Amino acid sequence: MLPAAAATRARAEAPLRRLLTSRRPRFPVSTTAASRAQHTQQQVDVGGRHVDSARSGRAKSGICVDFEQTREAYKSKDSLELLRSLLVLKMCSFDFLVDNNQEIMDFGKKVLGQKAFDQLMKMTFYGQFVAGEDHKAIRPLIRKNRAFGVGSVLDYSVEEDVSQEEEPQTTMHSSASSAEKGEDYKHTFGGSQTYFYADESKCDQHMETFIKCIQASGGSSMDGFSAIKMTALGRPQFLLQFSEVLVKWRRFFSFLAAKQCKDGIDVLEQRLDLKQMQEFLSSVGAKDDFYNMLSARQNETSGTVDLLDWDSLLDDRANLAELLVVPNVERGELEPLLKDFTAEEEGQMKRILQRLDTLATHAVKHGVRLMVDAEQTYMQPAISRLTLQTQKLYNKDMPVIFNTYQCYLKDAFGNVTLDVELSRREGWLFAAKLVRGAYMYQERERALEFDYEDPINPDYETTNAMYHRCLDYVLDEIALHRNANVMVASHNEDTVKHTLKRMNELALLPRENKVFFGQLLGMCDQISFPLGLAGFPVYKYVPYGPVNEVMPYLSRRAQENRGFMKGAQKERELLWKELKRRLASRELLYRPTY
Repeated sequence: MLPAAAATRARAEAPLRRLLTSRRPRFPVSTTAASRAQHTQQQVDVGGRHVDSARSGRAKSGICVDFEQTREAYKSKDSLELLRSLLVLKMCSFDFLVDNNQEIMDFGKKVLGQKAFDQLMKMTFYGQFVAGEDHKAIRPLIRKNRAFGVGSVLDYSVEEDVSQEEEPQTTMHSSASSAEKGEDYKHTFGGSQTYFYADESKCDQHMETFIKCIQASGGSSMDGFSAIKMTALGRPQFLLQFSEVLVKWRRFFSFLAAKQCKDGIDVLEQRLDLKQMQEFLSSVGAKDDFYNMLSARQNETSGTVDLLDWDSLLDDRANLAELLVVPNVERGELEPLLKDFTAEEEGQMKRILQRLDTLATHAVKHGVRLMVDAEQTYMQPAISRLTLQTQKLYNKDMPVIFNTYQCYLKDAFGNVTLDVELSRREGWLFAAKLVRGAYMYQERERALEFDYEDPINPDYETTNAMYHRCLDYVLDEIALHRNANVMVASHNEDTVKHTLKRMNELALLPRENKVFFGQLLGMCDQISFPLGLAGFPVYKYVPYGPVNEVMPYLSRRAQENRGFMKGAQKERELLWKELKRRLASRELLYRPTY
């Protein structure tokens, strides 16, 4: 185990974190080269920690970005593209069209025929939100965006049609378990999609598709991203089962912490006393010598373990299978945690990690970073765990693998802080994409159906506060240790402005490539392009694929972003403003040059 002093690190850094989150610069702001040189060696010294102001070379109070200048925001668009944006965004604001989009598209195909329907989609929704049909067709758009300072996160967005009858259930929240039934599934409940597991060869095909996407990303732009989905690389049923194991194991830690009166404090400061734990487990029938086994394995000298130490025990499943027991409340006895975790599940994990390793190797070869998408809560613990294991291998020198954190979840901040601390201990670069979340309707309906606590924050304001809390923590980590990277994946202008303000306060410059911004293709150009032109690393999430095969993706996106679409009034106003400006200045036939 790592030194016990690590548990007090957060307390030691608290004064510096407060300093970094203050609203005033810690040294005078200057605008001349001479005054910049004067600050070259200046440092802030708090609590024995140093933040070198020289690393920023900051010449002024900060870079400001104006999101109201429509000429700059839409410099990459001709007037027909602006009109299309107005039409599509307006149509996406109507609940009737969003709720019934699949039925409307099916009707359109019958009336127009497939070819005419595809052409209509290319002129409207597909053309607005999708880059093209294959890696060759998308290159012009990627080159154009790059010329105006905006990079790409490529996502091959083909999704097969699925049946809602195959809705998964899990013992994490329900007594009716698909784990017990041995079911595999693919899933569109609430508009969300999970890959259907046919066999291992299908997973290999998905991996090859991701490799082509990586190659396309590397060949189309510098420092690009490629998105991958974990349910495409293995059996979703395994991810569900492994997530159940992880959740039960952490709940057992919380149960033991409560027994030792250590609940209600910061999770990183909860440390189980091994002797007290041994006494309790012996009192409920455990026969193993947990104290000596844990002390020997962790090379423990303090006699305590924290949650990260506790999690690490699961890495030695083969040797500690009998030790890993949790209480069965219904039976009132301890039972093996891994009783259903067979050699087949171990093989599944090994194959997923091998595929992740292959993708990461190709990403390094082509100069691309991998963005692992978040999925449903009942599979996310396993997805995050496997992502962290890959980050440990590939994020040593460069942030190759990015994990995704959904901030509409109640436990988002705890997940972020634990993973940041893990990266410190193990010596790799923390890399995160922060999103608000994509499965709210599905998660809430499922929690209601199976009668468990809703994992989603109660309202948008709470989610917004959670997002900013997680973001501030990671930004502080960048300023403190330089070992973190974050993509602010948000369409919320206030969040983007908040990030810029915090970057200025922490002397984080755009060219450091520690803080990235991301928005979906076809949305929020008034945020993306001004950021790109100002020198910030900003990316569009760029889906591509054949028209008829990408439409399920567009259907899902429309439902996920219905709240934003309805509130995109400002974006439509800016589009109108730019069209009227072009008309008044006789630039209606404007065509971007690059």
